[in-house]
Amino acid sequence: MVQVDERVMEWIRENGFASPGILARERGFNVSAGHIRDRCKWLQYAGLLSPISGDLYDLTSEGILYLKGELDARHCPRPTPSKVFEDRYATPPNWIEAGVKFRIRL
Repeated sequence: MVQVDERVMEWIRENGFASPGILARERGFNVSAGHIRDRCKWLQYAGLLSPISGDLYDLTSEGILYLKGELDARHCPRPTPSKVFEDRYATPPNWIEAGVKFRIRL
């Protein structure tokens, strides 16, 4: 957890679901929508946020418990970049693995 994670969760608790773009425009968020989007994906993997439609996120039951101080984040799944962003780092479908290097399949 980083400071922006708790601020995102607190904002959603007080105002309802939100997108990273909405949060980035709010006063007090001094980070980009892309950074907030990445943090929302981390929080989603940890089970504290849930996507509800497109780029909109809402708190899960676990997220609410965390904000109430009734859940320790150490008991949530531990995100890693490869797990959280597996689609972002996926090999393009037209590439095949050749040993440890990749080449384009024609």
